[in-house]
Amino acid sequence: MTALYAWRAARVTPLGELLTPPRMTAALLRLVVQVVLVASLWRGLYAHSGTTAGLTRDQAVTYAVLAVLASRLRELDQYAARDTVIQHMHFGTIVYWYLRPLSPQRYYALRALGEQLYGFVWASVGYAVCLASGAVQPPASAAAAGVFALSLLLGQWILYYVMLAIDQLCFFTLRNNAAMLILLFAQNLLAGVYAPLWFFPDWFVTLSGFLPFQATLSVPLSLYVGRVALSDAGPALLVQAAWVVALALFTRLVWRLAARQVISQGG
Repeated sequence: MTALYAWRAARVTPLGELLTPPRMTAALLRLVVQVVLVASLWRGLYAHSGTTAGLTRDQAVTYAVLAVLASRLRELDQYAARDTVIQHMHFGTIVYWYLRPLSPQRYYALRALGEQLYGFVWASVGYAVCLASGAVQPPASAAAAGVFALSLLLGQWILYYVMLAIDQLCFFTLRNNAAMLILLFAQNLLAGVYAPLWFFPDWFVTLSGFLPFQATLSVPLSLYVGRVALSDAGPALLVQAAWVVALALFTRLVWRLAARQVISQGG
């Protein structure tokens, strides 16, 4: 019975797209447009420059395209499935998370795992197409590809805990709209989604080093394009692993505190 509930939890959000073809078409169109636009933008920026901030044109384009593809890993619409924490808190259905055979922690993790796997399929297909078309460069070696894969896994793990912490905020404030907007902007900016962090001032890069955001995306992509050498990958991976442990302990504590704050609001 537990395995059945686990499977149902993992497929909640992906089914929201799979059962609505127009949403899948829109997602595909949006992904294609984003890839084409960012590739064109960075090629245009490097039209009269060979190397900027330690990046060649091909490295910059590869970084930008991979950032778009990576965003697809956690870009599913949970609101359509009415399964976000803020919706459950508003309608009072959050109490059912504590009545199921699965604990709230495990349900949340399984649902996120399903989203990640579904998004990974999209990102993998997009990567294969971009690689075949020359939009992105292949990794320098098999070792570089392996280190990148490990770093990307750790980065997505960190992102999961960051998003979980923001959702857990609802247990104490009931609504987290403003916090979510701030988080998304900070996450994209400090993680290097909009532009590689090497283009920012030194103080900005130093500040971001004390936050977990750059470990979610900037570190993996830096390893992929060669901006961070394999010889320096060890410390970067250790920092990512440290963030995973720290955020895991923090969110586990918050889960315990949240159980005491469950309020049924509305009907």
